[in-house]
Amino acid sequence: MSEDRLLVATLRVQIPDRIWLGPFSRRHPSVGLEVLGRSEIGRSHVVADIWIGGRPAGIWRREIARYSDVSHVDCLAEVGPGSLYRVRFVGPPVIELYRQLEVPLPFPMRVQGGAIEWEVVARAPEFQRIVRFAQSIDPHLRLTWTRRAPLRSHLPRLTRAQTALLKRAIAEGYFSVPRRITLVDLARAVNRSKSSVSEALARIELKLLESALYLPGLAGPA
Repeated sequence: MSEDRLLVATLRVQIPDRIWLGPFSRRHPSVGLEVLGRSEIGRSHVVADIWIGGRPAGIWRREIARYSDVSHVDCLAEVGPGSLYRVRFVGPPVIELYRQLEVPLPFPMRVQGGAIEWEVVARAPEFQRIVRFAQSIDPHLRLTWTRRAPLRSHLPRLTRAQTALLKRAIAEGYFSVPRRITLVDLARAVNRSKSSVSEALARIELKLLESALYLPGLAGPA
């Protein structure tokens, strides 16, 4: 497997009992949780913002506070059919692994029924270490591939002609708000027909969206 290959997959791992999210979500299997972000407190603790379903506001605060790895819980606000909690607890080992690999930990991370689900985006060597770590916690982890491609293919693959047209359109103010040049005038400026320029711009926009949204293969021929 090439080391420059970008691998993207969703992992679903059973959370061990020593981390409060595991036993709490197993006790309430119908309740959804989303870890929205976290900050590290020293080397051992994290503070995480977690949305948890269930009303009234703060309904789970006392129960969460009883877990041995939790040191503090606040209910910040009621949000939709649940509440946003700020929980300080002993950081799970996966945070240290991501720190060592210098790979950003993605959010949100979804938890339900004792399992946590997150998307892994990393080069092949780092990806393999993350998967091995997950397997050491849960030998039956579920992995769903969403993309396997070289890093360079994640970038917009515009032809020279497309790049030149895009730069000219930007310079002339075609994408400005309000627009400073019409499609007809832009076509005249590059000595092409209106329909040709319109089609070319549509292909450029599609390629850029393809890259941004991880949707390979949608663009037609250049």
